[in-house]
Amino acid sequence: MTRATSSAPSQRMLRVGEQVRAAITQVLQRGEVRDDVIEATVISISEVRMSPDLKIATAYVTPLGVSDHSIVIEALNRNARFIRGRLGQQLRQMKYMPEVRFRDDTSFDNYKKIDELLRSPEVSRDLDGDNDEQ
Repeated sequence: MTRATSSAPSQRMLRVGEQVRAAITQVLQRGEVRDDVIEATVISISEVRMSPDLKIATAYVTPLGVSDHSIVIEALNRNARFIRGRLGQQLRQMKYMPEVRFRDDTSFDNYKKIDELLRSPEVSRDLDGDNDEQ
């Protein structure tokens, strides 16, 4: 029997990713990470993607109110081992505790670009032209 090849995440990967996201959020909200950069920044975790073997968790984060996201991402990656250790209390059901990696979430920037394109004069002109034909 052959397995279907799909790049889409399995239901298990999605479920575990959501559990890891909630656990990381709790660790950050409680202020358990003693780092000046992390403590002074509000961090939104939009998604956690798990590797197929559930051993690597990639967390996509957006630091709010900070112009240079790389400083916060570096601070999170510096403290990733500590955060991983704190996740153990909330993810006891997992066989292996995943290695946590933090990446900047650029999806909001992409949404902003799309919104700007849709509001551009060229697109609105084309849309107004469709209404005139009807």
